[in-house]
Amino acid sequence: MTLRRFFPLAAMLALTAATGARAQEEVTAPGPLGDLAGTWIAPGEGRPVILILPGSGPTDRDGNNPLGVTAGSYRMLGEDLARHGIGTLRIDKRGMFGSKAAVADPNAVTLADYATDVAAWVALARDRTGRDCIWLLGHSEGGLLALYAAAQIDHLCGLVLVAAPGRPLGDVLRQQLESNPANGPVLGQALAAIARLEAGERVDVAGMHPGLVGLFAPQVQGYLIDMMGQDPAGLARASDLPLLIVQGGKDIQVPQVDGETLHAARPDARYLLLPDMNHVLKQIEGDGPAANIASYSDPDQPLAPGLVEAIAAFVLAPEGET
Repeated sequence: MTLRRFFPLAAMLALTAATGARAQEEVTAPGPLGDLAGTWIAPGEGRPVILILPGSGPTDRDGNNPLGVTAGSYRMLGEDLARHGIGTLRIDKRGMFGSKAAVADPNAVTLADYATDVAAWVALARDRTGRDCIWLLGHSEGGLLALYAAAQIDHLCGLVLVAAPGRPLGDVLRQQLESNPANGPVLGQALAAIARLEAGERVDVAGMHPGLVGLFAPQVQGYLIDMMGQDPAGLARASDLPLLIVQGGKDIQVPQVDGETLHAARPDARYLLLPDMNHVLKQIEGDGPAANIASYSDPDQPLAPGLVEAIAAFVLAPEGET
């Protein structure tokens, strides 16, 4: 069973669907024990390809997960980008969904493992198109992976970070926990656990409040330790690839400070704030939580206006104009 939840709240081909003039195809890439699986939408002639890296926990290639998220954000992103002639490759993480056979335990993973998979997908996209480089788009935790992978692999055109953390995971978790008054009775336990994980030490969950056990489950602590050792802003600063940072003003999981932190680390990057976009990339009217949360399970609500257009303009810009 897949437990990972870090933000609390080639190739056998089979034609599956049509997206305007572009077809969606099932594709596979080699994984450690079995194939990794994804969905390919071919680019138009001379157009770029974007590899979409999913967010935290059991999030599938369409942007959905069994924890109640059915917004279909990555599927919509691929389909909407196809209308600009841009190809996409959206993927299931090793050990999950179509990539279940790739590893025995999806929780026994590191960012380096995921970067190995990114390299395999980049190679597939290059082989299929003959293009020299591929773009990475990382959403949420996938943004951290995009930054990490960029330092490990070649043949990348640039990066698009959407709702991506700009601070270390420990800082993000602290803010999320402290911002909810209901967490008061368990806050001491939670903050102590975060501090131990940041120090590279595992946490004993015996006696821990039941509401915290899922977050700090023993099965995921190795990955949490790995994640907490990463500094997204530092990785952004170290990269010289073209970079677009997109932040939603109504994101209740990765707040505006994260986008601003990434931009401060890379002032030359293009930074776009969409004031009404939330974490699942939908436009939210008003400031109450009800509509925001409802959008997480609404596959019919379109993506926030301006998101796809900004991404398309960025990856289609002539070299030197990004």
